Amino acid sequence: MKQILENLNIETKKKNFVEITNIIKKLVAKSGISDGFLNLSIMHTSCSLMIQENADYTVLEDIKDFLSRIAPENYEYNHNSEGPDDMPSHIKSMLTQTNLTLSIKDSKLLLGTWQGIFVLEHRNSDKQRSLI
Repeated sequence: MKQILENLNIETKKKNFVEITNIIKKLVAKSGISDGFLNLSIMHTSCSLMIQENADYTVLEDIKDFLSRIAPENYEYNHNSEGPDDMPSHIKSMLTQTNLTLSIKDSKLLLGTWQGIFVLEHRNSDKQRSLI
C-alpha cells in the first residue's frame, strides 16, 4: 500500500474557521493514490478539524457561537497561564476533532456535495498551524 506523509502549514485568524478543502483535494490529486484513505491530524491542542457545510457560512457562525457558549472565556478555569482564551480552546478542541479520516476513490476525495474541510482556530490570535 502506498503511503505519503505531508506537512501542511495553515495560517489561521483569531477564532475563525479556515476552509482547506481545495488544498487537500490538490494534495490527493498530486499523491498518485487512486483508492485509499486520507488521514488528517492537526498537531495542536487549541485548534481542531471539522467536516461541515461549506455553502452557507451562517452554519459556521452558529457553530462558532455554540462553541463560545459551551466553553466561555469568562469562567474561572484552573489553567489560565496563557490567557483567558487558552482553556476554552482546549475544551473546544476536546469536543471537536483533531483527526479526520476520509476515503479516496478514483483519485478523488469523497465528500458530500455541501461538505468542506475546515481548521477551527479557537485562540484569540492569528496562528501558524501544522497538519500532517
